[in-house]
Parts: sequence; C-alpha cells; structure tokens
Amino acid sequence: MADQDGVDQRRTEFEQVALVYLDSLYNAALRMTGNQPDAEDLVQETYLKAYRFFHRFRKDSNCLAWLFKIMKNSYINRFRQKVREPITVDYETAKPVYELARLESGEIGDSPEEEVFSKLLDDDVERAVRALPDEFRLVVILSDIEGFQYKEIAEILGCPIGTVRSRLSRGRRLLRKQLWDYAKDLGYIKKGDSYGL
Repeated sequence: MADQDGVDQRRTEFEQVALVYLDSLYNAALRMTGNQPDAEDLVQETYLKAYRFFHRFRKDSNCLAWLFKIMKNSYINRFRQKVREPITVDYETAKPVYELARLESGEIGDSPEEEVFSKLLDDDVERAVRALPDEFRLVVILSDIEGFQYKEIAEILGCPIGTVRSRLSRGRRLLRKQLWDYAKDLGYIKKGDSYGL
C-alpha cells in the first residue's frame, strides 16, 4: 500500500510539474520534425523518459529546460538518421475529402485559393526553418520561437553560451537569406534594397 501511495504521489507531482509544458514541447517537436506523427512520437518519448528519470530532476531547476534537453537528445538519437520524403497527394483525389472537412468545420466563404494565399507566408517561414541545419534550427526554435534565454539554451544543448550566440546568429542569417529571396520574388522588396544582406 505504501508503494502505491509513493507511485501516486510521484505521478501527481510529475503531472503538476512537467505535463503543463505539453503544448510547448509539441510545438517545438513539430518544428523540429516537420510532421505531426513524428512530433507526437518525439513528445511521447520525451515524457516517457522524463517520467522514468523524474527522481533525478532537481526541484530547484527549470523543468521546461530539462524537458527540452531530453527532447533534443531523443530527437538527435531517433529522428536525425531518418530521411523522409514528403507525402504528396493529387489535389483532384483529395478535393472531396478537403471540401467535406471544410463543410463540417464550418469554414465557409474563403475559396481554397484565398486560404492557401493566407497561409503561404507561414508555410514558407516553416519551410525555411525546417531547411536550416540541425544545430542552427534547434537554437532558432529555442530562442526565437520558444523564448528561451541564452543560458537556458546552453544548458539544453550542453554547449557554451558563446556557441549558442554564434549558432543563433548564423541561423538567423541563413533564414534571412532564404526569406529574402522569397520576399524579393513576390515584390515585397524593391531592387537595390539590401537591408544588411
């Protein structure tokens, strides 16, 4: 009976301390992996490892940073080796399913073209982030998307703060270059503008 009380207490404490970060971890995992099934697997693996080693978690430390460190290590160990081709579907084949889903969700009024155009910039930004090399992508995600400070990122990645700053600077520069061409092609930037590039 005493063992069950200890298990219940550990589970309750884990839920209160660690599970509150589920959305943040999932969003970061989605950006790291680039697809929903792998992101879900990565978050699940992260929480399984975190629960298994919760007795090692120091109560005075940052739980979110600890979870991100576990997730980063799991990502490197499990997903870095995978090379996946994006799944493509012919629009004519998917059109009935798409229209039914729009009808059921109450999406009425926007044409598919308007909807695609409204999401275009976000998709290009997501694609640009996913195209970054792993070491730069992780730092950009942790800093610019998740809002971690340099010291926390250094702890998560297990590297010096100077390395974090360098990778963040290079990652942002690569993003700026990728998105620069996109903005230029769409006419958002006039010829002759350089904005530091």
